[in-house]
Amino acid sequence: MKSSIWLTTVAGMVTGMGNGSVFTCAFLLAVGRGPFAEAGMWGMDPYSIFTYQGMADWIMIFFGVIFVMILGYALKQHAVLEGLQAH
Repeated sequence: MKSSIWLTTVAGMVTGMGNGSVFTCAFLLAVGRGPFAEAGMWGMDPYSIFTYQGMADWIMIFFGVIFVMILGYALKQHAVLEGLQAH
């Protein structure tokens, strides 16, 4: 597990954020632009959860982090099953 930490992190973030983008599209189509006063396209606005783009970014980051944790747990359990690591 220790030798694959970067691979797990990169693969998990890429896959999780990709899956999160689908949820983001559905969420933003459902709520529309109404609740957001600004689009959030300049400077640090894309990382503010109170802007349209910021909400999209944080949903994808959340999905990425969660997927990294799921992937890490799955790889750890796989190593335990293969006898490569103690419980």
